[in-house]
Amino acid sequence: MTHDSTAIVTGGGRGIGQAICVELANQGFDVVVADIDDGAMDETVTLIEDEGQTGLPVYTDLGDEASIESTIDTVVEKFGSVDVLVNNAGIAGPTTPCEEVATDEWTQTIAVNLTGPFTMCRAVLPYMKDAGYGRIVNIASVTGKRPLVNRTPYAATKMGLIGFTRTLAAEVGAHDINVNAVCPGSVDGPRIRSVFEKQAEANGQTYEEVRSDVESESARGELVQREDVADLVSFLCSDEADRITGQDINVSAGKVMY
Repeated sequence: MTHDSTAIVTGGGRGIGQAICVELANQGFDVVVADIDDGAMDETVTLIEDEGQTGLPVYTDLGDEASIESTIDTVVEKFGSVDVLVNNAGIAGPTTPCEEVATDEWTQTIAVNLTGPFTMCRAVLPYMKDAGYGRIVNIASVTGKRPLVNRTPYAATKMGLIGFTRTLAAEVGAHDINVNAVCPGSVDGPRIRSVFEKQAEANGQTYEEVRSDVESESARGELVQREDVADLVSFLCSDEADRITGQDINVSAGKVMY
C-alpha cells in the first residue's frame, strides 16, 4: 500500500462503514464513501479529511447495476485506480418466520447483501487485474456460520458471501488480489438496537432481556464495537496481510470460534 492508494467503502456513511473509512484514512488511504445518504456521507468525508486524506462522497445504490458502474467510473476518473474495496453495506432484512417472509423482502435482502458485493467486485476487478494489485474485504457476519432464528434471508446472504469470498480469492490470487471476509458478531449501535427491538417484539421479551441474552453468548460477555471491525479491515488491507486470503475471520468477542 502506498500513500496515494484509494479505497471504496460501501455503506460508509455511518456505523461500521464510517469507522472503516476513518481507520483507512488514518492508514494513508484516500477514501470513497459509497452510500445513499448524502448527509451521512458528508459527515464521513469530514472525518476522513480530518485525518489528512481525500474523501469523496458518491451516491451508490447497490440494488442498481448502473449506479454501481457509475460509481466505479467516477472513482477511476478521480483517482486513476481502485486499490481496496470494502463491501460493507447491508440491510437486516425481515425478522419473521420463513413462511411469513414476503418474496419482495427476500429479493431485496439478496439484492443488497449479496448481489451488491458481487456487482461491485465485478466492476473493480478489471482495474485491480490491470494494476496487478488489489484488496477486497467483504463484511459478512457470524450469522454466515450459525443459525439466526427468524432471519432466513439475512443468514442466506451472509453464508453466500463467505462462499463468494473463498471462490473469488482462488480465482484472483495470482494477480496479487486478496479477498477476505470479516464476520462481526453483534456490533453495538443503532442498527443492532433496532434488531433487538424487533426480536423482543417477536419473542415476547423486553429489549433488555434480548440484549442481555446476546451479550451472555460471547466469551467476553459484551457486544463488539465498530472500531474492532475497522481495525481488522485495516490490517487485511495492509502489507502485513499480504499472504492472508480466502479467510473468514470472526470479530465476535468470542461468540463464535469457528
